[in-house]
Amino acid sequence: MILVKITNSTEVVASKTHKLFAKVTPEKIDENLVEAEVIKQMSADLASFGLKGEVSIVKGIDIENERLITKKGFLVKKSQKF
Repeated sequence: MILVKITNSTEVVASKTHKLFAKVTPEKIDENLVEAEVIKQMSADLASFGLKGEVSIVKGIDIENERLITKKGFLVKKSQKF
């Protein structure tokens, strides 16, 4: 299993859109936009290698000191098969 944590969603949205748009959108919306685009692109890239599997957007987990921490409200928001 591979875990990817994106920490600069707001900066990415600002670089791809008008900076004013990034300032007025909440960080949560920026995260959702970037995550949706990332799993779409990852699925396409992995499928092009002949791999089969699933990519998911998951909320409520974190990695601290090489330990997986699950938080209240753990949720799989979206999954996409490739």
